[in-house]
Amino acid sequence: MLQSLLFFVLAGLCEIGGGYLFWLWLREGKSVWFAAVGMLILAIYGVVPTLQPVNFGRAYAAYGGVFIVLSIAWGWIVDRVRPDYYDWLGGAIALMGVLVMMYAPRH
Repeated sequence: MLQSLLFFVLAGLCEIGGGYLFWLWLREGKSVWFAAVGMLILAIYGVVPTLQPVNFGRAYAAYGGVFIVLSIAWGWIVDRVRPDYYDWLGGAIALMGVLVMMYAPRH
């Protein structure tokens, strides 16, 4: 379970980080190298979820909840936008969905 959660976090950081670098290039006029590195990181993001021990649909559905929480944290740390109670509540609900989808016992 811990390894699976780490893969989700790694995938999220790759997707958010790669997208953010592309954003900096396109929206804030940074060097094209930001876009190039962003695309490379996004390609790595495409590989990481394949390491999950479940089928594609379940892995990507559950990943969505992790992405929500990581996006809230990224916005707080990088963009300095402090999440409010409802951001954290929504993130917690999404994370609970991840735990149910990925780790509930199945027969």
